[in-house]
Amino acid sequence: MKTTKLGLSGGEAIAYALKQINPEVFAMYPITPQTPIIESYARYSANGLVDTEIIRTESEHSALSAVIGASAAGTRAVTATASQGLLYMYEALSVASGLRLPIVMPVANRAISAPINIHCDHSDSMSALDQGWMQVYCENAQEAYDMTLFGLRLAESVYLPIMVCIDGFFTSHNMEVLNVYDDLSVKKFIGEFKPKYNLLDTEHPVTVGALALPDNYMEIRKEMFDAFLDVKDNYKKTSDEFKVSFGKEINFYEDYFASSSEVVLVVLSSTGEASKDIIDKLRLHGMSVGLLRPILFRPFLYDEYLKPLKKAKKIIVLERTEGPGSYPPLYKDICLTIMNEKNKPEIHSLVFGLGGRDIYQKDIEDVLLSVISGKKLKSRYIGIKE
Repeated sequence: MKTTKLGLSGGEAIAYALKQINPEVFAMYPITPQTPIIESYARYSANGLVDTEIIRTESEHSALSAVIGASAAGTRAVTATASQGLLYMYEALSVASGLRLPIVMPVANRAISAPINIHCDHSDSMSALDQGWMQVYCENAQEAYDMTLFGLRLAESVYLPIMVCIDGFFTSHNMEVLNVYDDLSVKKFIGEFKPKYNLLDTEHPVTVGALALPDNYMEIRKEMFDAFLDVKDNYKKTSDEFKVSFGKEINFYEDYFASSSEVVLVVLSSTGEASKDIIDKLRLHGMSVGLLRPILFRPFLYDEYLKPLKKAKKIIVLERTEGPGSYPPLYKDICLTIMNEKNKPEIHSLVFGLGGRDIYQKDIEDVLLSVISGKKLKSRYIGIKE
């Protein structure tokens, strides 16, 4: 297996992975900050590097609807979106998962309106947690590239759609040096898609999108819910195959000293990189601190996420989203993870970066030092204007 170093933004890295996959259908509609994904892919198409049928739709709802039809017909079909585009697709999200279609959809995370904002937070994908899609959150361009390839294999193994989430602008537009794998190795890893059913197989006709009344609706939906129970084993299997193919293991999460630390910071996506610098700094001063960065967020594997938290006495959950009238989703899942522990750790919920507001390493350090020393935090919101 050969690798090549390339300078790519996160959006370009996803497009490069999709070029190597060469799906039969890519339905597109532009929206900031996802547009670099479809722009890059359209360029590959214009240069004859892929033979994908590109469908330029009039809206995000149409884009996902076109992909649903293409996937139901037995093809590999993808789209991409962000923010209000994802919300515009909302009606179709549960259709894709309910029909058990292995669609891959990169999401460049961006704040939702109102007010209008084009910068990063996670309120878009977090609003879709219960729509039956798997979700993975990527730290950088390399992980975005890897998880696009990995996500396709995982989706096709469990017949569930997947969102590959990257931080808008922070990851989608910033250029990084990453290793891409050779086309032959990628083709071998993803294999040929042989769907269990498709609308064009007249020898084995199926009905798609039929009316289901109370006598059978519940059983049909339960089959989709049960499919999430198969994700864990298939994730591990796909990870083993990824390691054989590319020499890299894909884990459920990144454990950066978390499993050996008394104070654990939990954060998603690109903020993990800045946080690790502070973890390193505090550990040099003898502090027992670590980082847990979830990658697979839906399904949330409570038994797996408990493992790196066994020694934690204090947990700090930082999130780029809020839970109006409740608590943010990652905090709630971490609470459920530790709920049956005899000596439950102290746990803090903090919100940062809404609408793309910067979080600085000094902010992260101050939060960690305050929690370590037992000081009361001034606010749940980091960087809020009082």
